[in-house]
Amino acid sequence: MSDHDDKTAEKRGDARDDSAESGNGLRKELPREVPAAAPAAEDSPKEPQAPQPEPQPEPEPRLTGRQRLVQGVWPPRVTRAQLIVAVLLFGLGFGLAVQVASNSDSDSALRGARQEDLVRILDELDDRTQRLEDEKQGLEKQRDELENSSDQAEEARKQTIEKERQLGILAGTVAAQGPGITMTIQDTKGTVEADMLLDAIQELRAAGAEAIQVNGVRVVAGTYLTDSGKGVGVDGNKINAPYRFKVIGKSQDLEPALNIPGGVVQTLEKEQATVTIERSTDIVVDALRAAKRPDYARSSSQ
Repeated sequence: MSDHDDKTAEKRGDARDDSAESGNGLRKELPREVPAAAPAAEDSPKEPQAPQPEPQPEPEPRLTGRQRLVQGVWPPRVTRAQLIVAVLLFGLGFGLAVQVASNSDSDSALRGARQEDLVRILDELDDRTQRLEDEKQGLEKQRDELENSSDQAEEARKQTIEKERQLGILAGTVAAQGPGITMTIQDTKGTVEADMLLDAIQELRAAGAEAIQVNGVRVVAGTYLTDSGKGVGVDGNKINAPYRFKVIGKSQDLEPALNIPGGVVQTLEKEQATVTIERSTDIVVDALRAAKRPDYARSSSQ
């Protein structure tokens, strides 16, 4: 390389050095550099994002018919009106059940009866029907006699006397005599109560008893019975066992009525009482009751 070239190279090097020095001086005069700004991507306006699809609920499992029925019935949704109707229906059903059970008991008693017992029951019903028919015919006869008699006043007087005698027997103001039965109830265990004796009286009346006397006390339409210690009270008069019934009526009707299956005799025997019934053609009922004047009732003919 020639000297000219070397000089040229040195001048270039000096020029570079001067440029570098001048550049450094300029940089020193400038203020401190500001921190770099945020990325351009953050400064730029955000682009609208597409709406995210809402999560779809999982499909419910398909129910069977029985499951849908259970969901519709339970839990129950009861209103006040439905509750009232339910209570009324329950009461009606309970009453019907009691009635059916009562009828079933009666039917079972007859179903287990012997043939002769059933025949006796039918005969008793026929006799009651016949007695009612005879009473009807007697009243019609009295009416005809009053209408056809030449002396209606005398006929009316005779019928009045006869009616007074009949009413006196029923009211217990006069003694009575006639065929009937005597029933004696021995109660050594003290298990016979007033309602059992009342059942016996009602059964005797239904069988056609015309006069009844129990241990010296006349039984009439208004008679009441109560339990009184070890005995029974009849119209306030205490009587003790043995209980002796003197009954006037048709003995062929009275005795079978007491011995029907499930009747008075069987009920008393279940209570370990002993019942004896005797028929007689001459029963005297002589216990009397004082005639009581009604406090309010008066004859409509006055």
